[in-house]
Amino acid sequence: MRHSMRHPKRLATALALATLTATPALAETHLVQMLNRDAAGNMMVFEPAYLEIAPGDSVTFVPTERSHNAESMDDMLPQGAKGWTGKRDEEITVSFDVPGYYGYKCKPHEAMGMVGLIRVGDPETLPEVGKLRGKGDDRMQELLAQAGA
Repeated sequence: MRHSMRHPKRLATALALATLTATPALAETHLVQMLNRDAAGNMMVFEPAYLEIAPGDSVTFVPTERSHNAESMDDMLPQGAKGWTGKRDEEITVSFDVPGYYGYKCKPHEAMGMVGLIRVGDPETLPEVGKLRGKGDDRMQELLAQAGA
C-alpha cells in the first residue's frame, strides 16, 4: 500500500493499461436494405445479399421499400444459434454470436429469390440448404458459391 502511494503515476498508468487490455473490441453494426429493385435492375433483393461479419457483430435489416421482412431459415442456422422473425415493414437488428452461416429470407418474396446469407467468423464448411421456394433456391446456391470462393 505504501509503495503505490509513493508512485501514484505508476499506479494510474498500470490501471489504465489493465483497463485497455481488458476492454473487448467494439462490435460493428452492418446494414442490409430490403429493396423492390436494386441498381442493376434485379427484383426483390436484400442489399447486400451476402455479408461476412465477426462474431458479436449485428445486422440491421432496413425496410427501404414496403412489404418486406427479414427472417432466418430454421434449417440454415449454426447449431446453438437463435433464429429471428421480423414483421413486414419492420426494421430489425439481430446480433450474431455463434460462428457459422445464417440463411435468411423475405417470407413474402422468397419465391422471387429474396434470400440472403451471412457468414459469421470463419466456419469450416458450407451449410446444407433445405428446399426453398421458386427462385429462392437458385439465388441461395449463387450466394453459397460466393461464400465458398
